[in-house]
Amino acid sequence: MLPVIALVGRPNVGKSTLFNRLTRSRDALVADLPGLTRDRKYGEGRLANEEQDYIVVDTGGITGDEQGIDYEMAKQSLQAVDEADVVLFIVDGRAGINPADEMIANYLRRSEKPFYLVVNKTDGLNPDIVVADFYELGFGQPFPIAASHGRGVTQLIEMVLEELPEPEEESQETMDEVEKSIKIAVVGRPNVGKSTLVNRMLGEDRVVVFDKAGTTRDSVYIPYVRDDKNYTLIDTAGVRRRKNITEAAEKFSIVKTLQAVNDAHVVVFVIDAREGVTEQDMHMLSFVIDTGRSLVIALNKWDGMNGEEKARVKEQVERKLEFAEFADMHFISALHGSNVGNMYDSVDEAYEYAMAKWSTSKLTRLLEDVVADHQPPMVKGRRIKLRYAHQGGSNPPIIVVHGNQTNALPGSYKRYLENKFISVLGIRGTPIRFEFKSSENPFEGKKNILSSRQLAKKERFRDHVRQLKKANKKKKSKK
Repeated sequence: MLPVIALVGRPNVGKSTLFNRLTRSRDALVADLPGLTRDRKYGEGRLANEEQDYIVVDTGGITGDEQGIDYEMAKQSLQAVDEADVVLFIVDGRAGINPADEMIANYLRRSEKPFYLVVNKTDGLNPDIVVADFYELGFGQPFPIAASHGRGVTQLIEMVLEELPEPEEESQETMDEVEKSIKIAVVGRPNVGKSTLVNRMLGEDRVVVFDKAGTTRDSVYIPYVRDDKNYTLIDTAGVRRRKNITEAAEKFSIVKTLQAVNDAHVVVFVIDAREGVTEQDMHMLSFVIDTGRSLVIALNKWDGMNGEEKARVKEQVERKLEFAEFADMHFISALHGSNVGNMYDSVDEAYEYAMAKWSTSKLTRLLEDVVADHQPPMVKGRRIKLRYAHQGGSNPPIIVVHGNQTNALPGSYKRYLENKFISVLGIRGTPIRFEFKSSENPFEGKKNILSSRQLAKKERFRDHVRQLKKANKKKKSKK
């Protein structure tokens, strides 16, 4: 297995900045705002000049006097310490020692995990003077870095990895399996139960759950195995209407959610059944469909509703979500686990069709049959011709149709083709895309030069037409 390095410390000491530096990414949100990270976030790092990989875990800040959601955040951070091979204890070199630092230090001593004291934010300061105050924690030599500028970060990680056992040979295979896993993004409005559903699907309290909208701020990727299949769950921040977004951190969270949708194979869209389908739900669903992602709809909080309320919600869903009728719908209770396991069948089916491959001969025969049943319209006296079709991509499936005058094909006929292909191929859970390409006319722009024989024939034809016109005039004058 790859070594796991956990980053812990007080809020706003630079853990997420160091996480981004170690993973060479911008996956963790970074802002001058304490408490921005709320869940454990995993990333893969690699030394610049060596083939040794490692896993970095970003955590929320710990103060020791947490209440409410902050208490749940602290539990996540302490759990990351338990599962890590080594811990980097991050402190703020500019702020000096804090009582929370001493509390974390005592916990690390009791955990008996190997750890390193890392003094961040030493840029522009004398490192020897800055680290002097932290000797009283009793952790030996502190390691000064400037995560925002990358100073000392490479030396730090090299030192940490030198003292860890080398990863097993099969670790690369494990990472390849994770890379090939089915990525499931759990998306929806704030406080509809996304994190509760993620924990239920995982069978553990993996992400922070709290009865307050906006608990999740970052997209959290969680790889796992179920029934010998590799999955990666992506818990995302709730997306609210633009006029209701005030905090800068929330705006970045929404960007992360939209990126997670693009990165996923299947989107599980969660709707609060007690509130019904809102306008914001429909806007977000339209975005998911426009990106071409496979879709499974989960109506959460179905427990506790009476028969009349359930019938009303079902009627509303059928009426408002007609544009997403290709997606399977599940009525679930994430809190109690009702019908949650059944969603995996829909996820697997949607992924299978999103990645399906069809031969050119099969698609062309299907196109010929569909056109024979209902031909394209005429444009300027000429019939639009659709000659053959082939597959142009997956996730979503892309069908490329070649013909002439395809740019004049009306939208109604394109929808007819899409519905027919979905019906005949039996596609479920994923939208399909059609691309139309017109064949080039090889004689376009070339002047037709007639031979002398053709010119003579053309002149005889003109004479014949003139004689017919004269004869017609004479007949009319006699009448």
